[in-house]
Amino acid sequence: MSEPAPRPSPARAGLAASSLSNGVAAAGAPEAGPGVLYGGIALVAVLYFTRELLVPLALAVLLAFVLAPVVRAFRKFGVPRVGAELSGVLLAVAVISGMGVLLGRQLADLANELPYYQAVVMQKLNGLLGDHGLIGRVTEMMQDLGRNLAPRPEAPSSPAATPQAGLPPMPVEVREPTPGILTVMQRVVGPLLGPVATTGIVVVFVVFLLLYREDLRDRLIKLMGSRDLQRTTAALNEAASRLSRYFLAQTALNAGFGVLISLGLWAIGIPNPLLWGVIAGLMRFVPFIGGFIAAAFPLLLAVAVDPGWTMLIWVVVLFGVSEPVMGQVFEPLVYGHSTGLSPVAVLLATAFWAWLWGPVGLLLATPLTVGLVVLGRHVDRLEFLDVLLGDRAALAPPEAFYQRALAGDGDGLAEQAELQLRTLPLHAYYDRVALPGLTLAQGDAARGALDKARLDLLRARVDGLLDDLSEHEEVEAAALVTDGPVERDEADATPPPPAPPGWDAPGSVLCVAGRGRLDGQATAMLAQVLELSGYGVRTLSTEALRDAAPPPEGVRAVVLSALEGGSGAASARYAVRRLRRRFPGALLVAGVWGAERDSSVLAALREESDGACEARSLRDALACLGAPREG
Repeated sequence: MSEPAPRPSPARAGLAASSLSNGVAAAGAPEAGPGVLYGGIALVAVLYFTRELLVPLALAVLLAFVLAPVVRAFRKFGVPRVGAELSGVLLAVAVISGMGVLLGRQLADLANELPYYQAVVMQKLNGLLGDHGLIGRVTEMMQDLGRNLAPRPEAPSSPAATPQAGLPPMPVEVREPTPGILTVMQRVVGPLLGPVATTGIVVVFVVFLLLYREDLRDRLIKLMGSRDLQRTTAALNEAASRLSRYFLAQTALNAGFGVLISLGLWAIGIPNPLLWGVIAGLMRFVPFIGGFIAAAFPLLLAVAVDPGWTMLIWVVVLFGVSEPVMGQVFEPLVYGHSTGLSPVAVLLATAFWAWLWGPVGLLLATPLTVGLVVLGRHVDRLEFLDVLLGDRAALAPPEAFYQRALAGDGDGLAEQAELQLRTLPLHAYYDRVALPGLTLAQGDAARGALDKARLDLLRARVDGLLDDLSEHEEVEAAALVTDGPVERDEADATPPPPAPPGWDAPGSVLCVAGRGRLDGQATAMLAQVLELSGYGVRTLSTEALRDAAPPPEGVRAVVLSALEGGSGAASARYAVRRLRRRFPGALLVAGVWGAERDSSVLAALREESDGACEARSLRDALACLGAPREG
């Protein structure tokens, strides 16, 4: 179910970076905090006190999602709309009722055999805990050792007082009156009325949800985004379709798991295998602990049935093999590598819904949370649900790069680079992650949001990352993983042009850093990419060009390297003018990384340098340098 995270807009990225640097939450004004807290408390109170209504409604919504593909299948066979929906509901009721009858019989058989199971368990416990058992012998040995080590008590100075004889106790017998018909009906029928009433309410809700789903969808559109009708309709349709497929697939997989467990327990010889198979299928809706709960009952029964320990071992093997195979093999094949939820969100959601609604909430925790995350991904007003509960990264890769560098987390920077380089070549990683992250940092530094100490720490961490990547070996584009955190495009699949013949001589390409605070780190990234392509590279700063020393010899191309927002148009003009004078015969590449086409710095460079090759990314710079080979 997990989907690739959308690329944030520049405005949103800038806002996130500003929030990181200033340590201010972008969720709203400070005075909104108490209101949000009170609103959350009120919402939890409503969910708790209206659980008698909301639990059947939640069950009905999930069942409606499961039945939606079934109803569409009936429609394909020519069944009218109302008939298809009623047929789907009747089919679900028939299946659930049949399972209830079978489970009732299994429970009755289990109750009849309980005395025998109790006798076997007592026999095993006596073998372990009795006087002649292992634990009994160990206990007796420890008691003997304790008696030998304990000091001997002194003889009493006076005889013990003899208890005074009293009157014999009088026997007391309590007799309950014979229960009447009404009492018997209350005790027997009363516990059955609750589940029967809940089932009836769920069936009625499901029927109305299927019959009036278009009307409900229109009302949701009105609430969530009637101004953009096309986008909201498409989002809700896609969310409903994804939820239907996911819930149906999960139900089918859990049912298959229950059948497998039932057959395995039947082959082992565990009584009532159908009952334990149904429980195992239901418990797979419960994350983390569901498998242990499902295995506990057959394990206890194996101890009670078998005088030995063979059945117990086989039950452990059955659950120990089937649960990992189902979770690691079949689930990824059917509906992707994950549910789209973060592990922490799954754990918190399970605890929250179990506390709020009891055992039913335990079963509904994952489906309800998945539904909230899908809605958060498709409805703008609910996007916070995806941020809080989803498994997608809360920060875009450039924002995460900036945050880790700002926090001085060199290990985090290295881990992120290793993860990204599984899907991207080095130049694409710099273009799409590292350079945009430096642009965010340089923008904050330009407006005074970063002090010198934090800026120096950020430079040191980025320099450490560049030192780690200096020995990076490029991987063939076809061998790169395609389902990583940043999807590579067709341009990444095409390798950059190698250096033309003769350009591998030392100093053939001179990389000159701009005057921005982080232009030196950006220029080091450019030099690494050029060296990987076979160019002979040398780097200089703009201050070094002011020296009276003669320019380096053998320079065939000069690349001015600057981050967008670091240097102004006047500084760019001055740098290009000086480069033109000192290297009149060299190819000039004006590189402003991350700049838009209408950038003021690029416009100034166009006016000052006729014929210079513009580069807004490292790949553009490689293309500019590779052009002379073709000319």
